[in-house]
Amino acid sequence: MAVATVDEYLDQLPAEVRERMQTLRALVHRVVPGAGERLSYAMPTFTLDGRSVVHLAAWKRHIALYPLPELAGELRQEADRWRGAKDAMQLPHDCPLPTELIEQVVAALGERARAG
Repeated sequence: MAVATVDEYLDQLPAEVRERMQTLRALVHRVVPGAGERLSYAMPTFTLDGRSVVHLAAWKRHIALYPLPELAGELRQEADRWRGAKDAMQLPHDCPLPTELIEQVVAALGERARAG
């Protein structure tokens, strides 16, 4: 069954994965005030002024955050530890969420969206 909203997407997940996704959802809204939500490419997508900021997708073994932008210095080194595919951050279900790092990545994505 296809889902039409972010809530429906989350409702279909196993409880522990849904909890992690809800944590990330709240983090995005805290870091990018005024972010909207929609499904895009069949995954929760957070927007700013109609532009996509970040996508989240729950997979069997991890949650993916797209895109993972090019970052500088120490932040790049830390983010690269979580880099799965070239432009995705993979957050394995069996590891605690690196929330401080995710906040910094989401903040960088929010700044990019604001800049156009």
